[in-house]
Amino acid sequence: MSKTIRFIGFLCVILLCACKPQYDHKGKTPLVEVAGNFLYEEDLRLALPLNLSSQDSALFVERFIRNWVEEALLYHKAEGNIPDNERVAKLVDSYRRSLIMHTYQTELVNQQLSEEIAEEEIADYYEKNKTLFLLEEPIVKGLFIKVPLQSPGLSDVRKWYKKNSQETIEKLEKYSLRNAVTYDYFYDYWKPFKDIVSVMPIKEAAATRDYLDSHRDVELKDTAYHYFLHVEDYQGIGKQKPLDFVREEIKEILINLKRVDFINKVKDDLYQKASENNQIIYYYLDSDE
Repeated sequence: MSKTIRFIGFLCVILLCACKPQYDHKGKTPLVEVAGNFLYEEDLRLALPLNLSSQDSALFVERFIRNWVEEALLYHKAEGNIPDNERVAKLVDSYRRSLIMHTYQTELVNQQLSEEIAEEEIADYYEKNKTLFLLEEPIVKGLFIKVPLQSPGLSDVRKWYKKNSQETIEKLEKYSLRNAVTYDYFYDYWKPFKDIVSVMPIKEAAATRDYLDSHRDVELKDTAYHYFLHVEDYQGIGKQKPLDFVREEIKEILINLKRVDFINKVKDDLYQKASENNQIIYYYLDSDE
């Protein structure tokens, strides 16, 4: 790989020195030039994947240089044939301004604003905005286990999966280590019911509003597996989302609100200081006009 790059670099440097005016490459090693734009060995090295064979490295280098040259040629051709180049320049300048401001704001927020949100703030926002947190799909707490059809001890599994006790949970966990394809314990957090439906032979249309009212313990099978689901608790469509289900969502909302407030304060402070120092000139308010 390095021999391939050095050879190409050596050849290109000779050609450049012989035929082209000198450029300040700032210590970098040029490989190719197209219309005053250079591809450097250092940039190629950064793009080169690790652990390639010599043959694959040479192929990658060849393709990378070819792609770079083609894009440079296309850009050069397009740059001279855009009917409204000034408009493009304005768009680029606008994007640059936005990117600089966004980068500055992000750094400022990271330096000055903590992302720690007190539990009291989360609970207060939840209580004041309950209508924002209504369920559009059922959520459940419980246990799910999937085992091959010929697994041993299925009669025990049929008894254990329905019971929420430390003893039966421990038995299921030990059983699952040897036999289960999937074992999902979610007694202590809410899970969208559709996530479970997606891995069980249940028609999704059937598993909607009233399904969980009469299906708290579900055993199904297909041609390969047995599926056992115990629903310890659930909340249906239109119900209030539990606080522990939306805690992270509310935290992110509050962090974003604080970011907005902080940036608005920074902008207002800049405006006030500029006004006090007469740095803002309003020509349209000139009374002599």
